[in-house]
Amino acid sequence: MKNSHDTTAQTPKDLLNDLHALVAEAEKMMGDSLSEHTADAVGALRERFDAAQERMADLYAGAKKKVVAGAQYTDDTIRANPYQSLAVAAGVGLLVGVLLGRRCSK
Repeated sequence: MKNSHDTTAQTPKDLLNDLHALVAEAEKMMGDSLSEHTADAVGALRERFDAAQERMADLYAGAKKKVVAGAQYTDDTIRANPYQSLAVAAGVGLLVGVLLGRRCSK
């Protein structure tokens, strides 16, 4: 079930802000005395939580898809150019070793 008022893709920061607001509202509601509107407030909080959970699942699925695509591209590139990949890896390893060696010797 898609969120009806989710028209644009949200960033992780927006989602985190929504979750913080949801937690703050829940804490405020728990601090207030019980009233006749508590069931309505709990229903509204549950709806917002479900929407946030759905957006988090969408964000996770998108991130997973990008990571898998990047890993597949990397694998294809390494298989197509094995010697160049080996040379690049050796160069990066040498550079990191030199930098760490200089840092440790000071």
